[in-house]
Formats: sequence, C-alpha cells, structure tokens
Amino acid sequence: MPSCPECENELDIEMDEVEEGDVVACDECGSEYEVVGVEPLELARVDADYDEEDDDLLEADEEEE
Repeated sequence: MPSCPECENELDIEMDEVEEGDVVACDECGSEYEVVGVEPLELARVDADYDEEDDDLLEADEEEE
C-alpha cells in the first residue's frame, strides 16, 4: 500500500479500482494527490493554493532583485 509523502501514513487506495485522474486524500494530514499513473502507481500532489500565475510572478520578482 502506498504511503503519503507528507506524513508517511498509509494511503487507503484500492489498487484495482483506481484510475488515472482520480484524486485521493490522506486521512491523516489531508494532503490530496492526483493519480497520474496506475502501473506503477504514480501520484502528483494537488495544491489548491498553487497557480501558474503565482509562479510567474515569483520568477519576475526574483529577476528584479
């Protein structure tokens, strides 16, 4: 069973029922992960606060310094 990269708690994922695009959450810390691959299982963190525009603004600020 896979574990949460944030808190190392085991993620409750039914391997035979999960599909790409599904979102799973850690019961312990609440982190959310999108399933980006099923064989082997690959998860990508879903960050609700992240926005590509924020990343562009951060890079622009760094260039000005």
